[in-house]
Amino acid sequence: MSDSSPARAAAPVLDVWCELQCPDCRTALDDLRALRDRYGDRLELRLRHFPLEKHRHAFAAAQAAEEALAQGQGWPYVEAVLGRVEKLDREGEAFLIDVARELGLDAEEFDTALIDGRHILIVDADQAEGKAIGVTGTPTYVIGGERLDGGKSQEGLRERIEAIADRLLAGQGA
Repeated sequence: MSDSSPARAAAPVLDVWCELQCPDCRTALDDLRALRDRYGDRLELRLRHFPLEKHRHAFAAAQAAEEALAQGQGWPYVEAVLGRVEKLDREGEAFLIDVARELGLDAEEFDTALIDGRHILIVDADQAEGKAIGVTGTPTYVIGGERLDGGKSQEGLRERIEAIADRLLAGQGA
């Protein structure tokens, strides 16, 4: 999922390989918010889906995040779902639709999207690319060709990402 625009095409990209039923990804939200606050449009944060088999609703949640993006609320939806991973674990797809409703999105369209699978190819492509570059767990970050594994520990990752982003931005004269 990307909220990029042509005006930000030259911005360095931080790919965030995430799974919406992952407690470690929930913990990473504070770092992602801090990075968005610090860099704004100068750094493109791109959510990449990597649903893990151990979380039975993760694949549906990834599809729902893509539907939220299609309806203009990608990041708010992701944050709302990640903020309540335990509820997603208990309630499954009904919870995903409830979150859409809470955000004022078209809940019926969410239900239809989960049934017709219109976003499956995006999720599958993200997961395949993640596997190809060595992603094994979530969250995993890729910026400037460097892969940082946040599934083992979040400690110091934001600082490492900032150092890489600063180097990339300095290299382009930003």
